[in-house]
Formats: sequence, structure tokens, C-alpha cells
Amino acid sequence: MHFTLPFRMRIYLIILFCVLCGGMIGLMVIEQLSPLDAFYFLIVTIATVGYGDIHPVTPVGKILVMVIIITGVGCFVGVAANSIEFMFDERERKTRIEKLNMIIGIFFSEVGTRILKKICTYDPAVDEIRAVLVVSSTWTDTEFSRARAVLLNHTYSIDCPLPLLEDLHAFLMHHKGFLLALLENPQLIEHDSFTPLLQALFHLTEELMAREKLTGLPLTDYAHLSGDTSRVYRHLVLEWLTYMQYLKQNYPYLFSLAMRQNPFDKNASVIVS
Repeated sequence: MHFTLPFRMRIYLIILFCVLCGGMIGLMVIEQLSPLDAFYFLIVTIATVGYGDIHPVTPVGKILVMVIIITGVGCFVGVAANSIEFMFDERERKTRIEKLNMIIGIFFSEVGTRILKKICTYDPAVDEIRAVLVVSSTWTDTEFSRARAVLLNHTYSIDCPLPLLEDLHAFLMHHKGFLLALLENPQLIEHDSFTPLLQALFHLTEELMAREKLTGLPLTDYAHLSGDTSRVYRHLVLEWLTYMQYLKQNYPYLFSLAMRQNPFDKNASVIVS
């Protein structure tokens, strides 16, 4: 899992590294210590152990050691404290991400998979991506990456007919409360792709509900609704693939059910045979 060290901790590490390198060179030149003895002396000094078996004997060496103590000990303590803080923060972050993945699972279970199945039926180029989205239990990260590359290059252009708009209107109106509850969840700020999906889906919901009727609209308005639907479709299919990969890696039994409900697999069936 990718993570970035906090800026403050990086500064401490850079200063500590400079102190170690500069201190080693200075002790080797001024005190005539071997590289091993110089490094050993630096470690026991910065770690405040101070065995006393090696100590500076020249005035310049003593000044150098005082500088090392002032800068190095503080940086060492800073690195130790920030490391502990970082580990706690990282554990809390992983817990939040795990809870968010549970929310995403509920989303696909309640509405996501069914919306995806409704929309992809009207994708004129769905056969271009169908072949790479029949996910199986033998898939590795390579297959998921290959499928994602295909999806990123796919043209998401849904020319929404009236039956699809009416179907989506009824379905989204029935689940509007559920979608609002998801959008209000503060943990969603941890996820860079699921939040835009919800925003696009909620926008489509508002667009459909804002019209008294969906029949007899001008072609420009149908084109507008098609654009909103295509935006939802793109976000939805990419997030679905990410969620499938997450299930494959963490929850094989949930992945098994998701495979049997694959909206792109014509042969998918929840019945185990």
C-alpha cells in the first residue's frame, strides 16, 4: 500500500542523516577514528547511551560532539516520536478505509450493480469492454490493470432512450434516501473516486426528478440527460472494477457472489452449479 511520510518527519530524517554523515567525516578527520568507531560513537551519543569507551580528545572534536548532541539528539527524539505517531495514524487510516470499503460494498449491493446493469445494456460499444470484464477467480493484479486500461480508453456515450430514463428515474427516486445517507458520510473524503461517483449519481437523480415528465422533451434536453448518464456510467464501471479487485484480495466469498452477479457477463447466475 502506498503511503507518504509526513513532511515534518521527512525534515527530521534529512537533518539526522546530515548529522550522521557530517559527524562521521568530522570524527574521522579530527579524532582520527575509523569509520566503524566514528559511526558507533555517533549512535551511542545520539541515542543518549554514552558508554564512554570512545570520547573526543581534541578541542575541535569536543566542539563537534557538542554540535552533534544539540542537533542529533533532538532529531533522533523527533524521528522516534513522529514514527510512533505515524504508525498510529496509519492504523487509524487503514481502519477508516476498511469501513469505507464496507460502505462501497453496501452501495453495490443495494444500487450500484443494478444501475450498472441497466445502463450498460444501452452502451452501443459494450462488447468492446465486456470481454475484459468477465472477472474470474484466477485473475491477478495484471489482469485487473489490463482491464482498467481498456476502461480508461473506452468511449462512454449512452444515447438514453425514454425507457432507460424512466427506469432510472423510478429506481433512483426509490433509493434517494439511501444515496443521500451515503453522500453525507464524512468518511467519503478518504476516497478519491467513490465520492465523484456519488456526486454524479446524485446529480443525475436531481436532473430526472426536476422534470415533471420525461416524455416530449426537446432533443437537446435528452442529449443533456444522456451526458449525465454517461458520466455516471464511466465512474460506476471504473469503481466497480476497483471494488472487484478489493474483494478478490480480501474477501473471496464475497468475490464469488460478485462474480455470479457480474453485469457484463451474459452467463452470470447466482445459482452455483
